[in-house]
Amino acid sequence: MPVNLSPPDPGSLLPVPGVVLGAAEAGIRKPDRRDLLVMRLEEGARVAAVFTKNRFCAAPVVVARQHLTMLDPDAAIRALVVNTGYANAGTGKAGVAAARQTCAELARLLGCAAGQILPFSTGVIMEPLPVDRIAAGLPRCVADLRGDNWLAAAHAIMTTDTVPKAVSRRVTVGESEVVVTGVAKGAGMIHPNMATMLGFVATDARVALPLVRKAVTHAADRSFNCVTVDGDTSTNDAFVLIATGAQKMPEIDGERSPEYVAWRDGVTAVARELAHAIVRDGEGATKFITVRVEGGRGADECRKVAFAVAHSPLVKTAFFASDPNLGRILAAVGHADVADLNVDLIDLYLDDVLVAAKGALHPGYREADGQRVMKASEITVRLVLNRGTASDTVWTCDLSHDYVSINADYRS
Repeated sequence: MPVNLSPPDPGSLLPVPGVVLGAAEAGIRKPDRRDLLVMRLEEGARVAAVFTKNRFCAAPVVVARQHLTMLDPDAAIRALVVNTGYANAGTGKAGVAAARQTCAELARLLGCAAGQILPFSTGVIMEPLPVDRIAAGLPRCVADLRGDNWLAAAHAIMTTDTVPKAVSRRVTVGESEVVVTGVAKGAGMIHPNMATMLGFVATDARVALPLVRKAVTHAADRSFNCVTVDGDTSTNDAFVLIATGAQKMPEIDGERSPEYVAWRDGVTAVARELAHAIVRDGEGATKFITVRVEGGRGADECRKVAFAVAHSPLVKTAFFASDPNLGRILAAVGHADVADLNVDLIDLYLDDVLVAAKGALHPGYREADGQRVMKASEITVRLVLNRGTASDTVWTCDLSHDYVSINADYRS
């Protein structure tokens, strides 16, 4: 079971004016499950995205990037199409052609240009995309388009997820109240280098396109880029931010304006909650672990130290076993890529328990105290570098027997 994570309450998911969603069972890889999603946007919506930095990026990433960067200035993105089952990665030129054909099929149904469609895929790598099944399922998605379909959308993009992930918030922006709603999927192959495996957040705020682009990067860097399940960066990572402009309000066009900051922070809060849900639903996870590093010379070195701990299989398996073998944490810190790190200054806390002071076991530490903390389902590791004022936080989970089983049986 996921770590303290329940399915979202359908009543809590707020429609976003300017966005309708439709899901269908297209039989793309497995029968009797929703595996195809269409999100249609009203004209004038502003769309920005960040994508995986994996050099072996998937065909839909290639096509979506092209459509975002080569779009006619007088046109706009009108829809997103997402399939599960097959990632369309490692499929070469044929995969790119399949992604483009998917866009063309949906564009025909919606009456727009294929370049106004963004494609996304997730699932098994290096197998061809069954475009015929997707094309057959698209009319059912279009027939299902509704504003209140966010939970169905969250279900339709799942792969090894055990719980759909969807979040909504109302955000006060100046004299207006706007909606921010998002869905995400991911449970394994999670170490994003931009975002998560797939995440889509929409808002009805009126925001200038350059600021939508800034906000998607800001949100990703403070949410999805701060989580790891297993240290593997997906070929298909994508995080998309949509601002429909349907709310009657002055356009947000100043990066330093309080309206922009309030809206951006609301988007970031939704993205962070979705990112936490991914970690809580990590494949085989039984514990949710916060790794906070303080007292660094810069946030970058704090993040390097935090990820060195969060990635370590030895640290993660110790947490799974509730074994306070905490020297593993110091060992992980020691191989972080930080120049001239003085380990003799570092303090280590496990929740409220001081484990090590100035790089050595604290005289007052008792293993019973460490074990008490390790048995909890939510744990905070706090490392104080004592060399500056910067800090950063990442989130991870433990590594269990089930992680191996899930990934060993993934294609069966």
